[in-house]
Amino acid sequence: MGAPLDRRAVLKGLAAAAATLAAGGVTAGALAGGAGAAPAVVDPITAQTLEAFADTIIPGERRHPGDRAVAGAVSGPGAVQAGALEVLASPELPLRPLLPAIAALLTTRATAYAATHLILLPPLQPPFVGLSFAHRTKLVGKLYGPEDVDRAIWQVLALVVALAFDTAANDDTADAVRTGHPGLTWLGFPAAGADGAWRFGAYSYGRALAPLHPSTTPSGSPA
Repeated sequence: MGAPLDRRAVLKGLAAAAATLAAGGVTAGALAGGAGAAPAVVDPITAQTLEAFADTIIPGERRHPGDRAVAGAVSGPGAVQAGALEVLASPELPLRPLLPAIAALLTTRATAYAATHLILLPPLQPPFVGLSFAHRTKLVGKLYGPEDVDRAIWQVLALVVALAFDTAANDDTADAVRTGHPGLTWLGFPAAGADGAWRFGAYSYGRALAPLHPSTTPSGSPA
């Protein structure tokens, strides 16, 4: 029997990872493999379970006909195609040693959910992967309920997954747009200028909302 789950350590690791990603602290070279390729340091059961969770948060189309982790509920790319697992397993984040424990916790919840709803799970697949997309969605909804003791873990895990899709957290933004990152491409994120910076020639609201302060520096910072 394994050691008891250290929920505090898991939550601290997730929170630290989210903060690092939001600050742009992960480089593309630190990731193991391209988008959609499970890092070799993650065992197959952990990888499939976390991919299925990521696909429930931001669903995408199946990568191949035999794909089980990705349910194929929608067309277009989802979190898995955008490299969610690669971000979670990045050596620059403190999550890699915690991923099996997070997957095991999700396995426990999926097994209990299946038993409660009289669902016969496929014997050769991780329990969460064996659930249909509809049941995965219902289970994740319950995990976010105020009565769930691990609610904070699932919330921050979903945030990390979303950062992989919405911000290309596993790459430089300009490089990610240029090379066709699935999430940024799907969202229509604009390309940077020749110098790698973004500039917008029109006001978002069609007009200036306030005059420029005369002491504003050339970089746009307040004096």
